[in-house]
Amino acid sequence: MKKKLFGSDADGREGFLYTIGNTKGLQVSVTDYGATIVSIMALDRTGKETDVIFGYDSLEEYLKGDSYFGATVGRNCNRIAGAAFSIDNETYRLEQNDNENNLHSGSHGVSLRFWDLKECTDNSLTLEIEDADLEQGFPGNARIRVSFTVTEENELVIEYRAVSDKKTVFNFTNHAYFNLNGAGSGTAMEHVLSLRASHYTPLISSHAIPTGELAEVEGTPFDFREPKTIGRDIGAEDEQLKFVGGYDHNFALDRTSEGMEEAAVAIGPESGIRMTVSTDCPGIQLYTANFTDCKRGKKGKEYHGRDAFCLETQYFPNSVNEPGFATPITEAEEEYCSRTIYKFDVLEGN
Repeated sequence: MKKKLFGSDADGREGFLYTIGNTKGLQVSVTDYGATIVSIMALDRTGKETDVIFGYDSLEEYLKGDSYFGATVGRNCNRIAGAAFSIDNETYRLEQNDNENNLHSGSHGVSLRFWDLKECTDNSLTLEIEDADLEQGFPGNARIRVSFTVTEENELVIEYRAVSDKKTVFNFTNHAYFNLNGAGSGTAMEHVLSLRASHYTPLISSHAIPTGELAEVEGTPFDFREPKTIGRDIGAEDEQLKFVGGYDHNFALDRTSEGMEEAAVAIGPESGIRMTVSTDCPGIQLYTANFTDCKRGKKGKEYHGRDAFCLETQYFPNSVNEPGFATPITEAEEEYCSRTIYKFDVLEGN
């Protein structure tokens, strides 16, 4: 494991960058600010190191950023309608930071705070943060851990664990923006993607709150059950796509059992890098960076809309308010645990 100073905030708190890896060439760098993945270096079909996610070169840039590049998001990722929910007949009100809704837990979510280093080895890193009762609006004093492990099978394993002294909401994800041809290399819409999902959560409006329905993908632009380029249908005359300027929808995974199952496969056509996503979560959010307009990232490279895509494993958006959705509510003193694996390999060919 390598550690280096990454910068400091206005109060002088220093942030650090930790790099872990394996003997096969996969290296992952994480900063303790937001438990944020700064880079994922994978080998392409020529053996060249390729950084496959958006990010910045310094802590100061992350402090100014507004796109959650690579961040650990919680207590609740995605949106909660009306920025409010109830548990046992008690209503909890959150920050309205996305129209009238709450997005990614607001301005004091765990993605926007420093975490503490708990454990580290050459291939693994564990960070922890404590969240006070009602600190983000959520009930309960909580202890939250996230671990990042790089295996010899070229997997990045992310594991979230959390416990609260009150019944509460736990729903974590990582908000990495992927371009498997290399971050800043141009559009990601020629990437080939498949999703194991025959249903998705349609939206009420451009405010991106689900209707509560699980709609069939059959015959719609949301059918990724067979591999296709992400951009093939993104310009279709479809109200759902127009609501959010592309894909920003949750897919209900076709799960056959509890535990880890394959959810998605993405392929960078130029690099040959293939990424397979496995998870124990019920859903996965496909976001096509629709509103990432001309941001300057690592090594001065420019990031534009649709130059990347996110595959965020999670409970469905607004699931805390939808009785028909799997619930993100965790009982007091019960441990929340979730895992997601991003595995990288290479397809041979031109």
